[in-house]
Amino acid sequence: MNQARDPDHVDFTIDLTLEEARRRAEVVAALGPDWDPVAVLREEQAAHDLLYSGLDEEQLRMHSMLVAAGVLPGREPGRAASH
Repeated sequence: MNQARDPDHVDFTIDLTLEEARRRAEVVAALGPDWDPVAVLREEQAAHDLLYSGLDEEQLRMHSMLVAAGVLPGREPGRAASH
């Protein structure tokens, strides 16, 4: 059915760009002034390192296979360094 010729249908468009920007600002405000995204990423990396430490040879092979398949995150550049 061609809606352009049907008088019962009207094209209706909403641009949510401004609303999305407002929503994101509210999320960041709700996180509060003490939120440190770099520290959060470092803590996440430390937890990842701890979780995958001490793996035996078979577990390491499986881990590498899962990283290669994109199931688990690898050590690509841009991830937070564990200091």
